[in-house]
Amino acid sequence: MTRSPVSEKTVTVDLGEKSYPIYIGKNILPEFGVYVKRKVTGPKVLVVTNPTVNNLYGKVVADSLQRSGYEVSIGEVPDGESYKSLDSARLLYDIAFENNLDRSCAIIALGGGVIGDLAGFVAATYMRGIPFIQVPTTLLAQVDSSVGGKVAVNHPKGKNIIGAFYQPKMVFADTGTLSTLAQREVRGGMAEVIKYGIIWDPAFFNYLEESHTLIKEMDTGALIHIVETSCSIKARVVEQDETEQGIRAILNYGHTFGHALEALTGYKRYIHGEAVAIGMVTAADAAVKLEMLDSAVRERIEKVINLYELPVKSKKLSVDDVIESMGHDKKVKAGRVRYVLPEEIGQVNIVTDISYDILTEILTERLTGND
Repeated sequence: MTRSPVSEKTVTVDLGEKSYPIYIGKNILPEFGVYVKRKVTGPKVLVVTNPTVNNLYGKVVADSLQRSGYEVSIGEVPDGESYKSLDSARLLYDIAFENNLDRSCAIIALGGGVIGDLAGFVAATYMRGIPFIQVPTTLLAQVDSSVGGKVAVNHPKGKNIIGAFYQPKMVFADTGTLSTLAQREVRGGMAEVIKYGIIWDPAFFNYLEESHTLIKEMDTGALIHIVETSCSIKARVVEQDETEQGIRAILNYGHTFGHALEALTGYKRYIHGEAVAIGMVTAADAAVKLEMLDSAVRERIEKVINLYELPVKSKKLSVDDVIESMGHDKKVKAGRVRYVLPEEIGQVNIVTDISYDILTEILTERLTGND
């Protein structure tokens, strides 16, 4: 197996006046301030991060920003989905206010999906919106949550219920940060990567299937390739439907089921990618039951998810509780739950109101695993 060539990449999200670049490369954080200078005219920035990421990368980011002339404040939020909350947002508003950030200044998200969503929500709502930059440090954030402008905090009854569509000024993805991730986090990020192959790109799905050893070895070229391809797919979808009135809903493949698992377990049993992995296979189960998908394709989807050591079953959850939780999902429209179901690799469709009997059957099967 030949190793992938290494090079820096740029993907553009074309949204007219709201267009922005995604910079992808290895060990590019020391140059970050130079790139920020192109986008932020104000003298101050607030870097939102968590203690772990701050210890690893806070200094290199702050030093780079200071070399470019910025006054840097740091807002630390504890790690974990449960801290993506209005209480955390209030803390960050206080820090921004105390440091006199105005509308020319910027909020920078340095961390994973939780930090990106939270910092983006604060940027969208502080002074009715100030510039926002994503510096994703996890695989999941680099391939998915940092791109597309969805920002939010959680409500106890549902994930990402309180939020906005608010595009960043840029995304700056340094794949070198992935080397310090726990393997569980890397695996979780791969769930979103696999999603892109299933919903959009059969050739990319084939690559993930055939190159799993190289990817799991964290080969630099392979990592840059999967980040670039994932971002490119998401950019094309978002360009067509920024605020999720139509096609953008396909990005939620696996998420209706997955978000229910997260909410019912208090965001503590599963990291996001693990819940989405279970959700993707559950959605494929539903597609087979509805005669939309060949069972051999469902088995292939499950096989690739297994290749990346992601869960395909949950346990200790009530089927009725899962069904009820899905009814509270933010993607419910006019009281009807919308499910993104695969028809083949590279093609999905949106189905509403799967029958209670079918949901009970597939969930009974998927809620009998070992985690």
